[in-house]
Amino acid sequence: MVKKKILIVDDDPDVRLSLQLRLTANQYEVISASDGVASIAEARKHVPDLMILDLGLPAGDGFSVLERLRVSGKLSSIPVIVLSGRDRVGNWDRVLKAGARTFLQKPVANERLLAVIRLLLTEQDRPRAVVYDLAGPDSSVSPQD
Repeated sequence: MVKKKILIVDDDPDVRLSLQLRLTANQYEVISASDGVASIAEARKHVPDLMILDLGLPAGDGFSVLERLRVSGKLSSIPVIVLSGRDRVGNWDRVLKAGARTFLQKPVANERLLAVIRLLLTEQDRPRAVVYDLAGPDSSVSPQD
């Protein structure tokens, strides 16, 4: 079976390493980038199945990355999970309007992150759905059309 490729974009090397360890342990191929410019270059080079994107990046923040993905042909269909320490309340609408599929706040439980990843990867062949990750550690993840 071909491993799904996930591009991790975060300027914090500890976060990138932590995510990489979690994802490779769950049989995903991981690519990483530390800034906005490198994220687009890596996405063009590898065309990942999914991107995990921080908002606070050097060389183009997460919103500029989302904008560039949205207008980049084959990259526009890459599902994006925004994973940020920024407040969800103040950024939720803006993140979704910019093209992300969901917003998870750091730190995120491993089970929650993996559930959202699995959901987005299995829905790639279906019409776009926004994944609502309800607040709280015991919340469920469900798609909404």
